[in-house]
Amino acid sequence: MSDHGHHHGKHGHRDDGVAPSSHKHHHRKDAKVSVSVAVITVSDTRTLETDTGGLLVAELLEGAGHKVHGRQIVADEPEAITAATRAGLEAEGVGAVILTGGTGVAPRDVTPESVERLLERTIPGFGEIFRTLSYEDIGSAALLSRALAGLAQGRVVFVIPGSRGAVRLAMEKLILPELGHLTAEAVKTR
Repeated sequence: MSDHGHHHGKHGHRDDGVAPSSHKHHHRKDAKVSVSVAVITVSDTRTLETDTGGLLVAELLEGAGHKVHGRQIVADEPEAITAATRAGLEAEGVGAVILTGGTGVAPRDVTPESVERLLERTIPGFGEIFRTLSYEDIGSAALLSRALAGLAQGRVVFVIPGSRGAVRLAMEKLILPELGHLTAEAVKTR
């Protein structure tokens, strides 16, 4: 008999009998309602007008009551991606940075490694679950995605594919349900 998710009041946890994953858990009540998010699209060809993936990220964020700190396009160049991510992390009031595009396995797909060098910690479950959900939609092609998430400078960073289907999946199933909780946890200190 496993007791996963049950608090016994031992380690100073609030013993409200509610699993941490539940929407009723006390961490979730304390989570920020609205998060300001920097949205970065990595593409050599898209403009703000043709960037349907980044636009969808912004629309879904705003629809969920979050704020878009800004949207920008950067080229598939490691230095440009790292610089844009760093600027997002350092922007006043930003709680999260979401990058779309450049997550595949082609030579120009360099977003994951360009961002990963800035992360203090990764959140492996994000990429694992994203690929599992993608597999249900697109089959074995899901293994070509190098989507990832992590924490840096008290902010949450997500790297997701640029297609609208992938954006909707990542945002609706993973990012939006956890964004407030993750940003609240990210700013805590030991």
